[in-house]
Amino acid sequence: MAWLTQIKPSIAVKPLIDQIITTGVMSRKDHVQLTSTILSDQRLTDADRRGNPTVIFDYIQIGRLKLID
Repeated sequence: MAWLTQIKPSIAVKPLIDQIITTGVMSRKDHVQLTSTILSDQRLTDADRRGNPTVIFDYIQIGRLKLID
């Protein structure tokens, strides 16, 4: 999937995680931004790491978050 590499991981992870948890939904764009940032691991700040991005993926697995287009 070449299009994944075009999105640069320049977002703050914690606000995105907070927004996803608050709304209970995660768009494809949110998912790509979050996974790109986590996998790049170059621009994660300490605050972003403390945001515990894996919680989002756990919530998806147990059905607590809804994925939308």
